[in-house]
Amino acid sequence: MTPKQRAEQAAAAMWDQDNASKWAGMDLIGVDEGEAILALTVQQHHCNGHGICHGGVTFMLADSAFAFACNSRNQSTVAQHNMISFIAPGQLGDRLTARAAEQNLSGRSGIYDVTVTNQDGQKIAEFRGFSRAINGTLFQEN
Repeated sequence: MTPKQRAEQAAAAMWDQDNASKWAGMDLIGVDEGEAILALTVQQHHCNGHGICHGGVTFMLADSAFAFACNSRNQSTVAQHNMISFIAPGQLGDRLTARAAEQNLSGRSGIYDVTVTNQDGQKIAEFRGFSRAINGTLFQEN
């Protein structure tokens, strides 16, 4: 199995059980080893009292991309610590895309950067996630 095939199979297993990301309206665009891309179209129910995309929704999109990237090796992995910097507001109707990329993997700990952009390529947020591998896998490998 190639690293990309493993990442795709791990993502399929995760996506099947990921009710939160689907509930929020996210789409899994693609994965590779240490990488993931998810997207979301900002709808009315994603907007806060200022009429812009709620920061928690942007964080959730970035966090989901982070999760798919850090689980791409079929090793169950969870968030240890995450932080986000909001750069510009997402607007109603925007198509937000979160691109996660592994920066470092050492033992059970990883560091991932996620950039969230809108359909025009404007940066909406920068997210950094720190992962920790735990016992288990997402699917049975032969």
